[in-house]
Amino acid sequence: MIQFISFNVMWTTIVVTVCGNLLVIISISHFKQLHTPTNFLVLSLAVIDLLLGGFVMPPIMARIAETCWYFGELFCKVHLSSAVMFSTASIIHLSLISIDRYFAVCHPLRYKTMINAFLTVSLILISWILSAILGFIILFLELNLKGLDEEYIQKIKCVGSCFLVQNEISGLLSSLFSFYIPGFVMICIYMKIFSVARRQARSIRDTAHQTTEEKRSAASSKRERKATKTLAIVLGVFLICWLPFFLCNVISPLVNHMIPSVLIEFFTWIGYMNSTFNPLIYGFFYSWFRKALKLIAFGKIFQSDSSRTKLFTD
Repeated sequence: MIQFISFNVMWTTIVVTVCGNLLVIISISHFKQLHTPTNFLVLSLAVIDLLLGGFVMPPIMARIAETCWYFGELFCKVHLSSAVMFSTASIIHLSLISIDRYFAVCHPLRYKTMINAFLTVSLILISWILSAILGFIILFLELNLKGLDEEYIQKIKCVGSCFLVQNEISGLLSSLFSFYIPGFVMICIYMKIFSVARRQARSIRDTAHQTTEEKRSAASSKRERKATKTLAIVLGVFLICWLPFFLCNVISPLVNHMIPSVLIEFFTWIGYMNSTFNPLIYGFFYSWFRKALKLIAFGKIFQSDSSRTKLFTD
């Protein structure tokens, strides 16, 4: 009974992950008003979440449900490499988003000249390439197994198993560079952003008489701050979801991999559920996303010139 419930929960999670992120991709791709540097990063992050939900989560669900891996050693390496690649790409994208928000809120006059579509797309491509290299090189060259006892390696690589096992150095360095250091830096950036945003909000509120241009600038500033707050929540959810796994990733090699594999798999699944939560956050906090969903649901995106529909006022 418990296995049946867990299977249905995992299957529902996969469906929500794929469908939710697909809606984000369609919304940003279709509506021209959403073609901004920030949303290009959000779009790329949604593609990562979609691929993780569609290609990484199902094999894990099958392994957990059947308590065995039936897809062979090669696909196991591809599967684990893809998981590392998407996780790394996520943290890089969140880092880029935090930098984008920093310039949008703290340096609004320089933002449009410094952050443009070409720069954003170039950074997105670089992040995908670096993540792919990191994910596949480590696993296929078995750098994560260097220094481990040969007998132990044979034990963990037995038929029917597919786990990401790392030595002390690999576990520590991968966790530091993929989670702890970027997470700490992003938290510092967002704290700085919110400090500046509060000062801006206080300054606008204290100005009794505003011209039309000032009111427009104030509305734009308010929208930027709201977008920053939403993306900070996305960052927070990412850190909360992945923290248990990365704690295990550091501790497990130090205790000779004594942490139960079931617990590690559970924490891994919680980490992957971050890809499920992101589109739900967009739907809850972004009015433009809710409006886009209505247009998609009623098929209005197939009407001529629907891509120019205004989802929010400038």
